[in-house]
Amino acid sequence: MEPENTSVNPYAFVFAPSPLLTVTLEKAPDGSTELHVHPGGQGFWIGRMAATLGMDVHLCGPFGGESGSILVDMINREGLTVHPVQTASANGSYIHDRREGERKEIVEIAPPALTRHETDDLFSASLASAMCAKVAMLGGPHCDEAVPTEVYERLCADLGALGIPVVADLSGPTLGAALEGGVTVLKVSHEDLIEDGRAESDDLDDLIEAMHRLHDDGAASVVVSRAGDPAIAFDDGNLWEVEAPSVQTVDHHGAGDSMTAGIASAYAAGATFEDALRLGAAAGAVNVTRRGLATGHRSAVEKMAEKVQVRKLKGKRS
Repeated sequence: MEPENTSVNPYAFVFAPSPLLTVTLEKAPDGSTELHVHPGGQGFWIGRMAATLGMDVHLCGPFGGESGSILVDMINREGLTVHPVQTASANGSYIHDRREGERKEIVEIAPPALTRHETDDLFSASLASAMCAKVAMLGGPHCDEAVPTEVYERLCADLGALGIPVVADLSGPTLGAALEGGVTVLKVSHEDLIEDGRAESDDLDDLIEAMHRLHDDGAASVVVSRAGDPAIAFDDGNLWEVEAPSVQTVDHHGAGDSMTAGIASAYAAGATFEDALRLGAAAGAVNVTRRGLATGHRSAVEKMAEKVQVRKLKGKRS
């Protein structure tokens, strides 16, 4: 049965194959140590920013063990609706120490691979949760082994057949699988393109060529984030450059996920591609001014979007 949307906000679906329990040590203003416990994982971070931007976010993912039970409750408290798929194994987790400013990993527990039955349950629950969505957002797994890559191909293909726009933030094998199924907007970092062998370098022409190939392979539109440099995008035969105001960075983690959420939120509202780029860049810019991953205030993001420059870009294809 399809979930009924009783919210006045646009319904958004998030595929979160690797929800994580995160523990971070922070230095308090008086020099003592603070301990922060939060949900994590790319799917959740995308969903949290989408909820901040006014979406009615429904997240589907695997949850098991003590960490899974805690995560379901915590994610619901963040304003997202969780559609949990029960698993025999506990969720992954990590502990980071950020008392000296930079993140230092103390311990990481990788999420276990899903069994065949758990994978089937996750796919079925995801499809049901996404049936009435205005937009579907796909996050990647915490590690390649967490979920079979073919799930992404099937999910993208089925959502496309249902007429639901798919905004995916992926890299590695899952990116290739999603392209096979087809995506509306693919957001990827230039570092991932180079690491995956899809771009020869960070040279602008190499990245433009990579975007064209991604489009040919199944992405209707492509957005490439470039760390501190302006993002670039390809849509409907046009190349775009996206420049957000230069703000002081407190923590760059979560900026890409925030950008993905901003783009998806704009799509759900029927915005133009240019306005989707503006909101995405603004969400990423606001995120880096804070310590929380994929956090911010909606009013700040909307005002920041007014400052984002989106301009057409000339580029060549070899």
